[in-house]
Formats: sequence, C-alpha cells, structure tokens
Amino acid sequence: MKKAYLYFVFTSLFVSGIFAQETINNNSPGAKNPIFPGWFADPTIVKFGDIYYIYATTDNEMLGSGAPTLWYSNDFQNWYNYTMEVPTLSDVNLRNFWAPDILQGADGRYYLYFGNCQAGCNIYGYVSDTPYGPWTKLHEDDKPVIAHGYPREGFPSLDAQFFRDEDGKIYAYWGTWVHYNNGYAVGQLNNQTMGDMFESKNIPLSQTPKPFEAAYMMKRNGKYILMYSGASCHDETYNVRYSYSDNPYGPFTPGQNNPILSTNADKSVHGPGHHSVYQNNNDYYIVYHRHDYPFTAGGLARQICIDSLIFENDSTIRKVIPSHKGVYYFTKSHVPTDIAYLAKTKASSFYQLKSLDHNYDYLSSYATDNNNATLWKAASSSFPQNLTIDLGKQKKISRIMTQFEFASYYYQYKIEYSVDEEKWELYADKSQNRTSGSPLIDDKNVNARYLKLTVLATEKTGLYAAVWNIKVYEELFDIPLHLENKPSNEGPGIISKKELLVNLDLNEIPIGTLTTIANKGTLGGNFTKTGEVTIEMDEAEGIKYINFKNGALTLNDKPVPKSLEWNGAYTVSVWVKNSEVNKADECLVSWCDRHEWNLANSYNALFYNSGKYGAAAHLEYHFDMTYRTLPIANQWHHIVLTFDGVVEKVYVNGELNNSQNMTLASCIKNAKIILGASDVGENFTGYMASVRMYDYAMNKEEVVIDFIQTKKN
Repeated sequence: MKKAYLYFVFTSLFVSGIFAQETINNNSPGAKNPIFPGWFADPTIVKFGDIYYIYATTDNEMLGSGAPTLWYSNDFQNWYNYTMEVPTLSDVNLRNFWAPDILQGADGRYYLYFGNCQAGCNIYGYVSDTPYGPWTKLHEDDKPVIAHGYPREGFPSLDAQFFRDEDGKIYAYWGTWVHYNNGYAVGQLNNQTMGDMFESKNIPLSQTPKPFEAAYMMKRNGKYILMYSGASCHDETYNVRYSYSDNPYGPFTPGQNNPILSTNADKSVHGPGHHSVYQNNNDYYIVYHRHDYPFTAGGLARQICIDSLIFENDSTIRKVIPSHKGVYYFTKSHVPTDIAYLAKTKASSFYQLKSLDHNYDYLSSYATDNNNATLWKAASSSFPQNLTIDLGKQKKISRIMTQFEFASYYYQYKIEYSVDEEKWELYADKSQNRTSGSPLIDDKNVNARYLKLTVLATEKTGLYAAVWNIKVYEELFDIPLHLENKPSNEGPGIISKKELLVNLDLNEIPIGTLTTIANKGTLGGNFTKTGEVTIEMDEAEGIKYINFKNGALTLNDKPVPKSLEWNGAYTVSVWVKNSEVNKADECLVSWCDRHEWNLANSYNALFYNSGKYGAAAHLEYHFDMTYRTLPIANQWHHIVLTFDGVVEKVYVNGELNNSQNMTLASCIKNAKIILGASDVGENFTGYMASVRMYDYAMNKEEVVIDFIQTKKN
C-alpha cells in the first residue's frame, strides 16, 4: 500500500513537473497573452458591474495616435472592441488619446481622462452616464484637468493615473520623460467637480530611480505602492519599477527586486511596461503592454498582456515572470467551443517577411490558432485575398467572428460556405461594410465543412488583408453590451496601379540654367525650379545631372497621388553624388506634409546623410532609418528606398543596406513631390542624375534591373 502511494505521488509530481515546464512561446496555439488582438498600449483595467473594461492607447499609427477605443468582456476571455465618441477641442482636431484612465464619481457618473500633446501636453477630462460614452467635456472652454506646466513651469502633463483612498480623497500621479523633468507629480483631484486639481507637487527624482513615465498608485495594507515605467518605451529596455511610502505624497523608498518586470531572456516578451493592476480577491494581476514580434521600428506596435503580481510583504514585490501563457481565468465563460480552433487552412497568399533582422512567415494557420500574437497576412496589399478553413467534416454553423488586424478601421469582405469546396454559397456579404470593430460578427444557421473569407478592401490605403483569429460556433450566445461603431465616411483605400509615377529624363534638357523639367512618368506635370539649380555634365563619367546648390524642383501642378497616402507602398530610385555626406539635412525626395499632423509615421522622405534619419525620415528618430553603411562621399551611388506596407528597405548600388519593420500613416493632404529638398528646406547640395518614383515596392531583382537601366542616364 505504501509503495503504491509513493508511486502515485512520484508519478503525479513528475507529470505536474512536465506540465509546468511545457514551453508556451509567442507562436504557440492557444497562448493567452496577449489578452486580445490588435495594437494597443498603456492599459487601464477596471470592472464596473459584471463587465471588465480595458481602456488603452490605440497604437501602431502616428506615435500611438489612433481612435479612442475600449475593450470589454464579461468573462475575461472573449473581448469586444468599441470606438468611443469623444468630442474634440474647439480649435484642435484631436488625434492623441494617450494613456486613458477612468473613475466613477460619487454622483454615479463616469469620468474619463486622456493625455494629449497637440496643444501642449495636457490631461483632458470627459463625463458620461455609462463607462463607454458618449462623452461630454468636463470644461466647455477646453480647460485641461491637469495643464502643461503644472505643478511647475515646463512640466509635461501626460500619463495621469488616479487613485481613490479609503477616506474618499482622489490622488493623481502623472508625468512623462521625467528623467528630464526632475520626477513625477502628485496632487489631489477635486472629488466634487472631478475636473480640477489642488495641493500638487513634484516627487523628487531620487525617490523613483531610473524613471521614464507611467506612474501607477496602489495601496496594500496601509502601504502606498508607487509603480512606474523606466528606461525607454521605444526598445527592449522598457521596464516596470516601484517605490513605497506610508503617505500618498511620500517620501517614497525604492523597492526591492527592481525592475520587477522587464524583457525576458529570449526577447519574445520585449519592452514590457506602462501597466495597471487588477485585484481579484487576494490575488493581484499586472496588465501591461509589450512590443510586437517581429519588432516594428519605434516600438509603438504594442499589445496588452496580463501576468500575476505577487507580494512578498506589504512593501516588497517579487519579480514578475512575463509569459505567453498568461494567467488562469478567474471568471467562468459561457461561450461555446470554437470549432475552427486548429482547423486546417489555406490562403491565396501569405506574407514572408525577409529583412536584415527577421525571417518570419504570416501563415494562414495563424488565423485559427486562437493566439492574439499571430496573424495571417496576405503577401501584398492587393485585393481580393482569401482564406479557406476546413472544419474536417460537415458541421452546424451559427456564428462566425472575425478579428481583423486593425480594430478601429473597417474591412470589406464576404464569407462563403461549402460542403465539398466546389459549390459555394454566401454566408455573409460585407462587401460594402463601413463599420469597424473587433470581432466582426456574422450570424446564419448553415451546415458546412468549408468556409472561405474573401477580403475585398480596407478603409485605409496600404492596409493588408490580415486576420488575428477567425472563430466559428455551432450555437449563438449572448454578447455583452451590444455596442456598435458608427459607419465611417472615409475610403476605402486606394489600390496601387503599379505605375511609374515620376520619371526624369535629362537627355533632352540642355546644359545650363533651367526653369522647368517635364515629368515623363504617368503622373505628368512639370517640376518647377526654386533657388539655384542647373543642368551640368560629368565629362569623366559621361553623366548629365542636376546640380542642386541651394534649390529644389517641385511638382506644383500635380497633387501627390492617393496611392501614396497612409500605408501605401512606394519605391524611390535616384542616382546621386555628393562631396560631403557627414552632415544633417540633405533631402533627396519628399512627398508628405509634416504640418497637418506633425506626428511620427505621418511623414516620409528619402535622405542622404550620416544622421539618424540618413536614409528615411519619419519625424521622430526612433522611427527613422539610417544607412548601416554610409555611401561614400564624392562617388555616384544608386540609392533606392522601398516600402511594401510592412518593411522599409534602402538599397545602395543594388545591395540591401538597411531595413526595418514599419507602419506608416503618410499625410499627403497639402504635400507636393519635391526633389532636392523637403517641405521645410533641408536642401540637398549635390548632383542628381536620375529620379524615378513608383506606387509599389520593388523587390531585390527589380532594384538590380533599375540599377542597370538607369546607370548611364
């Protein structure tokens, strides 16, 4: 009996150990982190009634400047996205809705707070009768709840988080770039108006070592735990730290085990930070964002994750183990089984990411793996693209839920079903859809083995047919809240015609001064000279060229094509020679307007310098691309910049010089195509012998052909 018992214990421990050591990586089917699909950051998690809400920055566009959205769930497993109605400022069309937080006031209403840096870095407040809006301004005169320069001159007011103490007092903690600004700020929110602050001061930098942004206050058994994010949000150094005190104003003592959350050993959990905490009974959970994999330049393609937060005592937090596995769900779900989970798939195409840093495939099977970190993505941004699911045998189907890549932009699509993969019938026709959301839900009772999703268009130019998950159910079930977004008035996006838009032929242009040069590309028009620009001949090389001394050529009579808007693909090819390249500026070609939005990723231009934006400029150096090897001065070089909607590449003399993952939101509203300068100058001072611009991305073979064809032009 004793031997049998010992054998049972040993076997149980062995099996448990094997399970505990099971490897869950970022591509594992069924991984619970990220919590929901899409690009979101800076999460605030709350529970009102029986619904969980996560308010977050909508990410992966223009420095995290997407729509003000929230996610909600009644089981912590199935999440639904909704775009909130938030009014703009009177004189500013808001695009920043950064780091939201929410409180329920003593009056039962809900108070929402966002940071914005378009009119100074301020925290603005809104109020609603529901946690999801519609929202109205707390101050009709656009007065911030927390203004830039408060509590001291020059202090940027962003990343505000509010904490209600047991006595009913509400404290705010805020600040970003605090290593430059001498520490975080703390103050009290008027709990009657919910719209103004008092008794605010800065927390000395020494009390929160190595900070960056994102302060978060919680209280445990009388101890005030001030958590915050350190290092840089743009890379793998980002982390979570904490200090503690007996008073909400401090002084704070740095905690042990700092940083408590950081990039893991294999960097598959990359740059975790900017968090909030959820308490379920006696258990604590940290809800934070991490970067995508493969990593997108700038570090603002982020996703929301959850892991356990464990206290050793009231003032000591253990190091968090960041995981792909996530946590065990603490709420029961009544959603039936997803019968498409791990079903076989095939697609019209899939994207193969091949760059200097990554070799990664966006496989069709990722659409049925119930993993919010993996995407099926088509090979290009052309349409239509389709994905077929084989359920294995004929089954009853009542509901299909599709989670496209961008939750706040619409996708136009249709779903068909079949029993034999030969004869197809229509399940859902969303070919004219203009409503965003995630998931998009289609209900119909049929029997089928095969399902085919065909993506026909997207709201924004250059977005791909891309799906995080498709889930299929045999039975209908209740959806919490039933919130539906308003239809969009925009789009759909423009599809590339694969045209040579700009082509300068200097053969017929006489040497000497000039006024205009005809564009021989399909866009047409004439480039008009400003400043000192001449046509000259390099006799030694036999090359006729444009000499930019302090001038530019601008295509004033033609607008920038819509195909280059937003995330649109392009290729820019130039032959250049410059006597000096170790300097700033030196813009070769630009075609975006940096004034309309003035946000990272909304600007695009090709440069030739030794700086951080040496090859491609995007208004913020974390997103800019350098030359890995700077082309040698005083020599002719063939430089080509390409972007296919996923990867940006620069080639020099037919060889790949640098590359990076990128998502753009190019603003062309008031832009002109300019040669030899940008929209604010940044003049190129050198020679240019050939310029071509296409509305698609050349591959390596096409770049080499262009190199050969244009070499003596």
